[in-house]
Amino acid sequence: MKITLDQVVKTFDTFRAVHGVSLEIESGELVALLGPSGSGKTTILRMVAGLEYADAGSIHFGDEDATNIPVRERGVGFVFQHYALFPHMTVGENVAFGMKVSKVRRSKDEIARRVEDLLRLVRLEGLGNRFPTQISGGQRQRVALARALAVDPKVLLLDEPFGALDANVRRDLRRWLREIHDELGITTLFVTHDQEEALDLADRVVILNEGRIVQQGTPEDVCRRPGSAFVMKFLGDTNRLAGTVTGGIARVSGATVPAPGVGDGPVEILARPVDLGWATAGDGIPAQVARVIDQPQGRRILARIETGEAVELDVPADMQVAASDHGYVSILRGNVFPVS
Repeated sequence: MKITLDQVVKTFDTFRAVHGVSLEIESGELVALLGPSGSGKTTILRMVAGLEYADAGSIHFGDEDATNIPVRERGVGFVFQHYALFPHMTVGENVAFGMKVSKVRRSKDEIARRVEDLLRLVRLEGLGNRFPTQISGGQRQRVALARALAVDPKVLLLDEPFGALDANVRRDLRRWLREIHDELGITTLFVTHDQEEALDLADRVVILNEGRIVQQGTPEDVCRRPGSAFVMKFLGDTNRLAGTVTGGIARVSGATVPAPGVGDGPVEILARPVDLGWATAGDGIPAQVARVIDQPQGRRILARIETGEAVELDVPADMQVAASDHGYVSILRGNVFPVS
């Protein structure tokens, strides 16, 4: 089921949460809405679900205008962050609930078989008679997904589905969710503020800020070709260096970075910690080490360069470096943006 948003607007009192957003989600695609708090991502999801109505613009499911269709008639499955399971019902009864109240009538045997199939799909076989309080948080979220799938939705919507879980459980569940999606092929839209989660799960990432889409593309697109300083900073640890462009070359102290297409003038050079190098001699920006942090994958140097800016850079685990050491920071790769 293809979903199309065309110039959708939503305002709460005097606050405009969504500014004319247009977005196409192809049938069978898994799309992440990613952005900071207040960026409009949950409001967009709720409008697709029918829990909020757009003030302007339209939402289509396939060729059908769904803008003002009530939530019960949209054929969507919804998974919330905090499970929203009925505590007085067993796992099996929670999964069966949507089928029992659906307009599509099913016999008790059909519902029982469907519950068994779904519990097998979400790897909870044999737990149908337990209550939500008797299973883990990760298992509860699997029950919530099984309940959403029980009504054979055209569209699956997930609002921060793993936000209440610890990091290891989140990592396992999102990879499992990707496997479920690949098996079922349901058009899926999910909201997250977790960059790693979006990049790990989605076919396409839509990045929002202040109610507007600022960039969208594959995880590779948004990571390797950020369209703005905001996108690059939002997607992970980023160093900011003030520089100047002359003739397509950005310069900061003793380092240079290619800046094709960027006009002459002041710029900000953004680089990930892995994109900076450290040496005790040679060319680069003079710097002094403030602290060294050992990590499983290597070491991170926290240093201050001669312009006064603090930088973080990743180096191999066997590099000998200590606090107060003097050296030079080189820019191996960087993105150059004009100062607005």
